Amino acid sequence: MYDYLKNLTPTQQVGALFVLVFGLLLLASIAAFFLSMHEPDDPDQALAQRTKLREFDAMLRTSWFMVIVFWVGWASGNGVALTLFGLVSFFALREFLTLSPTRLGDHRSLVLAFFVVLPVQYVLVGNGNFDLSAVFIPVYVFLALPLASALANDPQRFLERNAKLQWGIMVCVYGLSHVPALLLLEFPHRAGAYVGRNAFLVFFLVIVVQTCMVVQHLSSRRWPRAPVAPEISRSFNWFSWGAGVGVASLLGALLAGITPFVPGQALALSLIACAAGTLGHLVMKALKRDRGIPNWGAQGASVTGAGGLLDRVDALCFAAPVFFHSVRWYFGL
Repeated sequence: MYDYLKNLTPTQQVGALFVLVFGLLLLASIAAFFLSMHEPDDPDQALAQRTKLREFDAMLRTSWFMVIVFWVGWASGNGVALTLFGLVSFFALREFLTLSPTRLGDHRSLVLAFFVVLPVQYVLVGNGNFDLSAVFIPVYVFLALPLASALANDPQRFLERNAKLQWGIMVCVYGLSHVPALLLLEFPHRAGAYVGRNAFLVFFLVIVVQTCMVVQHLSSRRWPRAPVAPEISRSFNWFSWGAGVGVASLLGALLAGITPFVPGQALALSLIACAAGTLGHLVMKALKRDRGIPNWGAQGASVTGAGGLLDRVDALCFAAPVFFHSVRWYFGL
């Protein structure tokens, strides 16, 4: 089997990877369905089981969503992948700003954010202008959007309004645009050995971050500890966080063969990505508590159904730019 897989073309290897992932997700979904058909007779146990199944179902939906998005992006080529992720950024930013009150004076900035800043960021990424795309939003857009708001002649809550918009752009556009950017990285030190296999790099990032989130969630339920910030998250504690990061980093080391990294490099980069993703997820929880909502798709505002689109990609929005620039810096790309 190993020799058979090794002799496949890069496209066939990536296709086999997605077949395996879809198969595992299908088995997990079937198992969840059969578990939901059998409830204990005790009402308390039945309620606890339904709660666990809802949480498991939410994680499955997140996993299905991510894998389908990445599969469509890979199968359709880099141009379609960039367009697809651009749409994900658009809807995620819409969710973020829908729950943030705006005024008439913000309309110019909102038009710029959705119809200028977002497409320009993805065009820069698609053209491989990584140095410019790295500073376009944090530097140029950071200065331009408040100017557009100031010209609208509305000083009421000026700083708060612009800070919310810039936060949304940084997370939903800047952060997420680094995921398709991984498809365009070139590793000259590997000569032609990694040509056509960048989808593995995207899969590597997603699987280690998602594994970290799942392990952290499960360990916090299995071995509860005092929460670090109970007003923000009652499940976040350093023990479960360390367990999630540790397990996911070890998984990353085991998956080094599908990346341009050796096991030690894969371990370190997985640790960096998982730490950024999980801590970023905590920050997004703080923003939701500030808005008084359980998820970004609250009160029918969701694009994806129960739970918002941003709930499914928030950890990735923080992990992707840290991972991408760490890889570029370490390998001098």
